Amino acid sequence: MIAQRLAILGATGSIGVSTLDVVARHPDRFEVVALTGHRRLDVLAEQCRRFKPRYAVVGSTEDAARLTATLADIGTTVLAGPEALCRVASLPEVDAVMAAIVGAAGLPPTLAAAKAGKRILLANKEALVMAGSVFMNAVKAAGATLLPIDSEHNAVFQSLPADFSGDFARHGVRRILLTASGGPFRSTPTAELANVTPEQACAHPNWVMGRKISVDSATMMNKGLEVIEARWLFDAMADQIDVVIHPQSVIHSLVQYVDGSVLAQLGNPDMRTPIAHALAYPERIDAGVAPLDLFAVGQLNFERPDFERFPCLALAYRALRAGGNAPAVLNAANEIAVEAFLDGRLPFLEIPTLIAATLDAIPVAAADDLEAVLAADVAAREAARALLP
Repeated sequence: MIAQRLAILGATGSIGVSTLDVVARHPDRFEVVALTGHRRLDVLAEQCRRFKPRYAVVGSTEDAARLTATLADIGTTVLAGPEALCRVASLPEVDAVMAAIVGAAGLPPTLAAAKAGKRILLANKEALVMAGSVFMNAVKAAGATLLPIDSEHNAVFQSLPADFSGDFARHGVRRILLTASGGPFRSTPTAELANVTPEQACAHPNWVMGRKISVDSATMMNKGLEVIEARWLFDAMADQIDVVIHPQSVIHSLVQYVDGSVLAQLGNPDMRTPIAHALAYPERIDAGVAPLDLFAVGQLNFERPDFERFPCLALAYRALRAGGNAPAVLNAANEIAVEAFLDGRLPFLEIPTLIAATLDAIPVAAADDLEAVLAADVAAREAARALLP
């Protein structure tokens, strides 16, 4: 068996760590060529010692010098900066790229992997939220393979026909149903949300995630961004994508067909399942995840999302329907708002208020190339910062 050669962008984050856990279970199937990390140098150094990649990428030249000294005995070449991320994502010796850098910083290297025709395991939302048409055009032009890692999109991918082309009518698909846990505040009285702390917002009931994505789950912006992702991944319109609250996080998403059938993917809430699925696709490999015990689960519940309780979800649909640069503006404003909340500078309930004001401040315009997308991102960040109380 020829090992699949991997570059893991965002190796020190939760998705990167889970990816390496799956990889370690199958040393004959995978070879790690490159690992990247931003701040957690100690974790990255440990990963490099275990997997011995040819390249490691960090954020600054100072960190690169420190990591080079730490890894002097294993021969890993340490690079620094955004250009280095793009370089390792498009290396000829890399077969597949795990795109797991959180935020807008993940867009350029993920796009570089697409332009290089790589097999892309997409965990970076921003590639599609910010630059959906640009990214999908690059995937098609270069013949890249795109496999979704988000548990919801991976579930949809598994529930669609193997030859699904994006033509809903031809394949008899009525709509996509993205499940959402509802986060930690699904049933909290609205009056009590005014004093939510970052620690409370980051205490997700089912999933272990980073702080930013945990806050996004608490506001349900995470689900809104996934709606925008689904539009591009599956060539769906906004009205063909619904969200359903499912507190147990056992059904990861569903596809409804015109004949009345509904197909779903179920499993324990563990990101190693979609990661293993994409790593080995179309084969199946052990992910280290415990089998789902439906008797222990006992029951599955579903609720309609409350757009008044979760205005961020409504804002995401607004941006999707507006098109152009609006999703990039939405994403940038959300990043600024969440950062301010985590820093104690913005109340939890003011997160959607800041995002809505930023959307109002930036006119909708075309975003047909990377320059236009990045310009919208910069403008939205400036506007959001100016609107902070």
